Amino acid sequence: MFRRFFLKSLCAAVAFGTSGLAIADMPKPFDNPGDVKIALVRYLSTGDFFQSYLAGVESQAAALGVDLRVLDSRQDAALQADMVDQAIALGVDGIIIQHGLTESMKEAAQRAVAEGIKVVAFDVNVENEAIPQVEQSDYMLGKLALEQALKDNGDSFTAGYVYVAGIAPLDRRDKAWRDVKKANPGITEAAMFGTLDNPIANSVANQARSVLQANPTINVVFAPYDEFAKGVKIAVDEAGLTDDIDIYSADVSTADISAMREPGSAWVATVATNPAVVGEVSVRTLALMLAGEDPGAQVIVPPTLITQAFLNEKDIKNMDDLGNKMPQFQHADVSVADWIPLPKR
Repeated sequence: MFRRFFLKSLCAAVAFGTSGLAIADMPKPFDNPGDVKIALVRYLSTGDFFQSYLAGVESQAAALGVDLRVLDSRQDAALQADMVDQAIALGVDGIIIQHGLTESMKEAAQRAVAEGIKVVAFDVNVENEAIPQVEQSDYMLGKLALEQALKDNGDSFTAGYVYVAGIAPLDRRDKAWRDVKKANPGITEAAMFGTLDNPIANSVANQARSVLQANPTINVVFAPYDEFAKGVKIAVDEAGLTDDIDIYSADVSTADISAMREPGSAWVATVATNPAVVGEVSVRTLALMLAGEDPGAQVIVPPTLITQAFLNEKDIKNMDDLGNKMPQFQHADVSVADWIPLPKR
């Protein structure tokens, strides 16, 4: 599946950008942007977060006028590695690796680097010093959600925990969970469960039904990925436990906002960045590398706590409302440069 974007004229550059630079003022290779080819190689694509992330990648690629090719492995680790090789064969100048498993992506990413291709990794640790890591400060995503759980429930509660090991952002959020448990010995982890089988929310719901039935004392569920939280909420609603259990999550979408705002919803808080903004940052980071600039080894997009109470108080119905009432959701001042045009708002 290909998506191609070209900067049609100087007028388009001025319309999209903030600097008003002419094409001739752009650094190489962006002085001839239609010749710049980049690829997005995806592991995860199911769910609102990943659609929004893709939209951000597309919009920033369009603003830069580059040729973007999207390769989607649909959670097939071997296929994702093959798709990196496909991108190399296509002669791309840069690759964004979005999620994946370290063991399958480490060698594939190195093959791209060895070919002189610039590579950026989002939420996958490819263990390569030449490849910047773009992340949402996943540790803070987990930490802020758990701090809200402590605020709401005190330092003694019985928790269910949704986790799948081997996925870099979930592993970083797991570190926050382990640190918070260690600092608060009154927290009891009654059950840990989780799956990435599609559809993720329904698969997690099937697990959560059994977990909640077997562990009736659970009063908090830490589900640090919104598809996990959706699944837990399905099970909690079906069991009639909305008044007895609080769900704390990470990531946000319009569908999540709607679910959090349902009357009596058990989903009381999430911590997130705007996934579209993270997608934009991923492309800008790659652009800096292609222009010979150093974006740093880690590129962090700061997260924000979003509570059910805030959504209700501000009558926030969708991501546009959230962006308008939380300005940090509209743009992250990360991996920016005077010569990089921003997507049109």
